[in-house]
Amino acid sequence: MPRRILVTGSADGLGRAAARSLLSAGHEVVVHARDRGRAADLAPLLEQGAGIVVGDFTDRDAVRRIAAELNDAQPLHAVIHNAGVWSGRAVMPVNVIAPYLLTALLRAPRRLVYLSSGSHFGGHPHSSPDDVDWRGEHAGSYADSKLFVTALAAAVVRLRPEVLSNAVDPGWVPTKMGGPNAPDDLELGHRTQEWLASSDDPEALTSGGYWYHRQRREPHAAVHDHGFQDRLLQALARETGVSL
Repeated sequence: MPRRILVTGSADGLGRAAARSLLSAGHEVVVHARDRGRAADLAPLLEQGAGIVVGDFTDRDAVRRIAAELNDAQPLHAVIHNAGVWSGRAVMPVNVIAPYLLTALLRAPRRLVYLSSGSHFGGHPHSSPDDVDWRGEHAGSYADSKLFVTALAAAVVRLRPEVLSNAVDPGWVPTKMGGPNAPDDLELGHRTQEWLASSDDPEALTSGGYWYHRQRREPHAAVHDHGFQDRLLQALARETGVSL
């Protein structure tokens, strides 16, 4: 059955590969680019019928506008929260704040897939997430950001039991972010999130998983700590003015 699926950060890398594959499978795909220049790179997917939203995820107002634009259109079946940055001041705004805002503001899709990373095991569960530099005034910790977004995926399972919410480690793959010498398989790097967003396989219809190449694994212990989840969500709600 065709699904309507948003893939954020789909101008290149894993996001573009996922969007292209989902389109080829007959799904209705909405791609995302941070600006008009990047949107031009998506012309081949638009010619295949993809829709598009444009906005810089470091700008909270742009994220809110995208959410409003999507809410005015046909409902989404799934969102693949793929957009991410490796380093610099945009780490927390793009990797955590943007997916949090979209999760809170979009009329609830039936499936949410968050891009995690094996790096999340190196993240530090802050006793007070209020101390995190959410606005990106300084360079952020990639490992912390991926721990936070993986915990967000797990928290959604509790708060929205009707939604299938999962996190995916795509592996260290040879994208622009991963570099040309990355050892993992680029093809396998986008298949799990596509499967979780669209498949009716019984395993794909489960929630609360941390996945690597379609195999469930155990994430950092803090991910399923309800106290940590609650502190994180409270900090994000205070920071953005939007509750999940």
